Amino acid sequence: MPTSSALQVSDEVRAAVDAGRPVVALETTILTHGLPRPRNLEVARGAEELLRAAGVVPATVGVVGGRPVVGLTDEEITHLAAGDGVEKLSVRDLPVAVARGTDGGTTVAATALLAHRAGVGVFATGGLGGVHRGAATTFDESADLVALAGVPILVVSAGVKSILDVPATLERLETLNVTVLGYRTDAFPGFYVSDAGVQVPARVDGPEEAAAVVHARDALGLRGAVLLANPVATQAQLDVAEHRAVLDAALAEAAARGIAGHDTTPFLLDHVHRATGGRSLDVNVAVYRGNVALAGRVAASLAGGMIQE
Repeated sequence: MPTSSALQVSDEVRAAVDAGRPVVALETTILTHGLPRPRNLEVARGAEELLRAAGVVPATVGVVGGRPVVGLTDEEITHLAAGDGVEKLSVRDLPVAVARGTDGGTTVAATALLAHRAGVGVFATGGLGGVHRGAATTFDESADLVALAGVPILVVSAGVKSILDVPATLERLETLNVTVLGYRTDAFPGFYVSDAGVQVPARVDGPEEAAAVVHARDALGLRGAVLLANPVATQAQLDVAEHRAVLDAALAEAAARGIAGHDTTPFLLDHVHRATGGRSLDVNVAVYRGNVALAGRVAASLAGGMIQE
């Protein structure tokens, strides 16, 4: 797909895409808003190193000085990691950021769109945005869902955070014709835990199977994303009983304090972080690294190669 004049694609990413070599897009909200300093920069660099060691080109996506970039340099990644005024940018925010020349970390929605515009077909993230609890009255759901309905990319995520309405999220993905696959699982993951209590519509057991679904989607001329739901390793997940108790307490406290709307998610995540003594952050990192590694294997399979696990 031809790129927009507003989009900058690094020479390395452009060359890899043109040559049909494996490339994986990486978002930057985990860098700018998801992790504390200096761990955010360590994780971002570690994700790129993980891909390069496997022979895959990383394409970290973000906005620097109003310029959307696919394939940020280390200097640009460092700049975004250190910035206090860096904005969180979804698709709707991109025109404003470009017009104003601001810096921003791109969400799943914005990263998927920009990566696709650059010809990148695989994208790794931590967790997908979804339908919020109480959305029947608030209409609060992530723009990630709608964006993926119209962007033909494969996204590897650990499902959605369990603070969201997981069954409703899967219903919306079905309505939006986003193909959902469980990777070596029949259960949709809940980010901090490997099983959110909802079944996935279909399962694949290897990167080649996931790649075959992508090829079939393209042959059919469909325009939606393929979501590859990759559960966190059971040894790395939060204790299931503890997770349930912490989440119930967080929801009860939010209700008691009248917290609603866009304030709900950051409140719940902060509560989970504090209640687990920071262990939820370790799960976050484990989730992301696992998804990056799997995305690399799928990208290699799509490019006709294979990466050993």
